[in-house]
Amino acid sequence: MRSLLLRLYGAFTTVVQPLVRRKLRRRAEAEPGYAVAVEERFGHYDASITGEAQCWVHAVSLGETRAAAILIAELRRQYPGIPILLTHGTATGREEGAKLLEPGDTQVWQPWDTPGAVDRFLDRFKPRIGVLMETEVWPVMAAACAERRIPLVLANARLNEKSLGAAERLGLLARPAYSALTAVWAQTEADAHRLVSLGAKVAGVYGNLKFDATPDARQLTAATSLRERLPKPMVVLASSRDGEERLLLEVLKRFGATSPVPPEQGAIRSIAKRVHDVQWMIVPRHPQRFDEVAALIESQGFAVARRSAAGQPTDAEIWLGDSLGEMALYYGLADVALLGGSFEPLGGQNLIEPAACGCPVVMGPSTFNFAEAAQLSLAAGASLRVEGMEQAVTAALKLVENPERRAAMAQAALAFSSSNRGAAERTAAAVLAIAQATEPAEPVEPVLAEGVPVGDARAEPTLD
Repeated sequence: MRSLLLRLYGAFTTVVQPLVRRKLRRRAEAEPGYAVAVEERFGHYDASITGEAQCWVHAVSLGETRAAAILIAELRRQYPGIPILLTHGTATGREEGAKLLEPGDTQVWQPWDTPGAVDRFLDRFKPRIGVLMETEVWPVMAAACAERRIPLVLANARLNEKSLGAAERLGLLARPAYSALTAVWAQTEADAHRLVSLGAKVAGVYGNLKFDATPDARQLTAATSLRERLPKPMVVLASSRDGEERLLLEVLKRFGATSPVPPEQGAIRSIAKRVHDVQWMIVPRHPQRFDEVAALIESQGFAVARRSAAGQPTDAEIWLGDSLGEMALYYGLADVALLGGSFEPLGGQNLIEPAACGCPVVMGPSTFNFAEAAQLSLAAGASLRVEGMEQAVTAALKLVENPERRAAMAQAALAFSSSNRGAAERTAAAVLAIAQATEPAEPVEPVLAEGVPVGDARAEPTLD
């Protein structure tokens, strides 16, 4: 029964490959990175891509790639010169991953999960171990690795209730896939319990790798220098998602941000004057939305200054952080950060990064992607939780006007960040122990067949 279902599912994923190609072409219109090396997604590689990899790391998108960077650095520290094979599913992930490569490393797309593509991938690179980052578990890849006795592990693993529900609905596919993994290292106890319920072999609860990230010191130094010249305190909506920018702009308009403050107000601290006395900044999560957000800001009656546009006036009402890899700069400039992804039901973005920069955070109600980190941050006094964007703006204004409390929260954020480190060292040691204990073996009977990723709620190729 199970084998028949898996074979049917594998046939389906093979048949839909033309649709995958069409989606890639459409995405490439907005993000040219999706047009790069498309054939790699189907297991066909340029002759110049050679060499075997001792350690294959799969980081689907930008967030997973940043976590992978921390793990890869620790792997290199513990095992200098280890060859890395790095794969991705999104253009932003691949762009970020290219920064991690050293001589002897290889970077390609993750193959679409069909027997042919996966076999060609494994035949070409022959990894000693495969490390999947955070969420993605593909049934045919798990099957092929089990057949070849290649250990496949899930690191920095997380599984929220929504993803668990999706996996349970695909139980005859999900459970064999998770049970085929050699080891899983979960971020939290709650993640571990959900993963075990799907048959995963949870070997430890190691915490979140992102606590081990070190903010870019040069960016923080530059931020310190810039802050001394800023005429106003700054509040940044960081890693914002679709819909959140409009929420912020509408609140600011309602509070009078686009209306001139009459001189006769003098020292009266009206809400309009309080809003005018702050420099507001928006940093969208996805680069393909930079132009869209800039147009939205202007359509709402605000002047916008873009980070990418040299010579723009710095007294614009809204600054737009339209650059990649500069979050430490933005957090270093900010007196308060509003956590993107938490004001829509999206689970929140990474709140560990602002903590490491000593930036107080105001988060909305939706933080299921970082549930335990959010709770720990609140308990440490490093962040505040509010019901919506209007309350977030009000809370940010109060913090801006209370330097003593803001300084206390900044110190609490740094302490919260440093006290939760250590996942990278533990995870790297576990990966290397499994890899070094693995001897090449003859293939055994496959236990799975082809399908789509069941490690998260998406039921289509990861292209976002």
